[in-house]
Amino acid sequence: MYKNGIKPIIDLFAALTGLILLAPIFLSITLILYFVNNGQPFFVQKRPGKNEKIFKILKFKTMNEKKDSDGNLLSDHERMTKIGRLIRNSSLDEIPQLINVLKGDMSIVGPRPLLVSYLPLYNERQAKRHLVKPGITGWAQVNGRNAISWKQKFDYDLWYVENQSFIIDLKIIWKTVLKVFRSEGISASDNITMEMFTGTD
Repeated sequence: MYKNGIKPIIDLFAALTGLILLAPIFLSITLILYFVNNGQPFFVQKRPGKNEKIFKILKFKTMNEKKDSDGNLLSDHERMTKIGRLIRNSSLDEIPQLINVLKGDMSIVGPRPLLVSYLPLYNERQAKRHLVKPGITGWAQVNGRNAISWKQKFDYDLWYVENQSFIIDLKIIWKTVLKVFRSEGISASDNITMEMFTGTD
């Protein structure tokens, strides 16, 4: 009842309310990044959603496209802009995903949508993370986010898939708010983003 009936309604209401309340911040960041990133304030990338249906995730663009002399992109650390780091550390880069929630591609709470290239690498158990809509935040995010291993991340995701409820979602949202204020688990070790998944976990 909750998963297929009540939760989608809550997602719609929460996303719409969030976009209205955050509109001044959304527009301000969009304008700033438009000039910082040469007219490209948003990062758009294909991601797998529920039942592995591909959709385009929307985030604020926190890294530039600078390359080395051989034409290869520089490291995440070198491409992260000053304003991008501030936006990322405060998790404001996730705000545009409220649009994904309105479109029905995502939920407020659920396993984070990973790269399309990972799909062939999942074992049968790991693939179950796609039985629900991906979320802006999730059980793995409030238990370490990018600072935990892939095995831990999948274990948390699958626990959520098997145990999701209204109370658990409220708990995750509350813990997310606390972690945003504390800027916990933003990066994995010395990297800006999580290391690539190789299918070995």
